[in-house]
Amino acid sequence: MKKPSAPQESNSAEPRLYRVVATRIQELIRDESIKAGERLPAERDLAAKLSVSRASLREALIVLELSGIVEVRGGSGVYVSEQATAQSDVPEVGPGPFEVLAARRMIESEVAALAAKMATDSAIDAILTAVLEMEHHHEDRASNEQADRNFHLAIARATGNTALVGVVDYLWNQRGSLWHKLKEHFQTEDLRVTTLTDHRKILEAIASHDVAGARQAMRAHLERVTRTFSRG
Repeated sequence: MKKPSAPQESNSAEPRLYRVVATRIQELIRDESIKAGERLPAERDLAAKLSVSRASLREALIVLELSGIVEVRGGSGVYVSEQATAQSDVPEVGPGPFEVLAARRMIESEVAALAAKMATDSAIDAILTAVLEMEHHHEDRASNEQADRNFHLAIARATGNTALVGVVDYLWNQRGSLWHKLKEHFQTEDLRVTTLTDHRKILEAIASHDVAGARQAMRAHLERVTRTFSRG
C-alpha cells in the first residue's frame, strides 16, 4: 500500500500587511510623480485613498522611513527622500507594533487577572519595585523602558506560571525596529505620565486581589497605548 505523501509547505509566507501597504505607497509615489523632497498627502487623506486604517498606514510609513524611502518630519508631514527614485523592496522586520499590541492586550489582560488571584506579598513587592523604578528613571528613556519591561514580567511571575513568563518575555522581545521608530515619533511626556498612572492602577488591582479590576486595568492600558500610536 502506497504511503500518503507528507503535505508540502508553501515556499512563500503571506506578506505582512505593512509590507503590502508600503508597496502601495511606493506605487502611489511613482504613479502620481511625487518627487524627492515633496510631501505625501496627509495621513488621513492617504489612509482614505488606500482604503486602509491609520494604524496600518502608520506602520507602512515607518518601515518606508527605515528603508530610506520617506522621511517623517514631526509636525510637518511625510516627505519622499532622495533614495526613493527607484522601487525598493520593502524589508521584513518582524510583526508590526499593532500586531504585538493586539496579542499583548489579549494575553496580558488575563495574565494580570491571574496575578491578582495568585500574587504573594513578595510578588506584589516586585511589581511595586518596577513601578518605583519607572518613576525614578522618568527622564532616562532607556532605564525607563527597562523598568517598564520589569513591570510586565513581574506581573507574569506573580502568576506562578513560568510558561506565561516566557510568553510575556517573547512578546516584549517582538518590539523591534518598527516599534522603536514609532515610539520615537509618538512617545510624548503626556504618554509617559499616563503610563505611570496606568501601571499604578494595575498594581493596586493586583495588590487588592481584584481579578476583574486587574484584567480591565491592563486592557485599558494597552488599548490606550494602541490609540495613541495609531492616532498620534
